Formats: sequence, structure tokens, C-alpha cells
Amino acid sequence: MSSVDFHYPAERAVRYLNANPLIEALRFQPEDFELKHGWLNHAPSRHRFQFERSGKVTIEANCSCAVMSIRPEQKQELIAMFHTWRSEYWVPLQTNQEFASHFARPNAWVRLVRDIRMAFRRFVRREEPAGLPAADVLAPRRATAAE
Repeated sequence: MSSVDFHYPAERAVRYLNANPLIEALRFQPEDFELKHGWLNHAPSRHRFQFERSGKVTIEANCSCAVMSIRPEQKQELIAMFHTWRSEYWVPLQTNQEFASHFARPNAWVRLVRDIRMAFRRFVRREEPAGLPAADVLAPRRATAAE
């Protein structure tokens, strides 16, 4: 048997990760992602991505995906898509969730404390309890001669 040396061609020596599936998922499945503590989390795959100001993208995964770096020609497109996702999807979602939380029904203890506080304020001001006068609203009105 003869000994044969095998070498990869020079242009194929460096292997890169194809980021097209990630870019497409950010574009067409934005609900699969969330931003926590500066990391973009992809819930179905449990992959995490961190985008630094310098343009570096860090990948954390429990598989071999994190071994390779992203193709240099795709890095700018991925960063641009991340910024678009954040501004068009994530920020409005967070704003709407925060706005809705302001109107969430409080728990029973908070409601009780509020009711006691309002009753005390009415007592101090000597006001009648707020409410609709049921008799006036429900009673049928009779037409007068002028009508």
C-alpha cells in the first residue's frame, strides 16, 4: 500500500455557517424569537445569538452550530435583519405588552386595599358612594303635554 497525502484545496480550507435560514426565520417567523439580556433566543432550536456593536455575532448552541462562524458576506445582512426585527416586531410587541399590563386586573388584596382607600376618602370628604341612580335609569319616563 502506498501512502497518499490528502489536502483540502486552499479556497475551501475555511468553513462558514450559512446564515440564510436564520435570516429567513427572522423575516418570516418573527414570533419564534425573543430578546433576553442582550441575546436573541430562537425558541424552537434553543440557539442564542448576540449582536455586538462592533459587528461581531456570537452563537451559543448545544450542537456543533456554534463551532463555525457566519459567512462574512452574510454578516451585514444578518445584522440588518436583526435590527429590522427588533424595531419592527420586538419593540412594538414589548410596548403593547407593557401598555396592557397597566390595565391588568389587580389581585384581590390590591382591589380590597383600593376599595378601603376610596371608602376612606369618601368618608373624609363626606361624599356619597359613586354609582348610577338605578331608579332614574330604569324607570320609564312619561311624556308631558309639551312633548
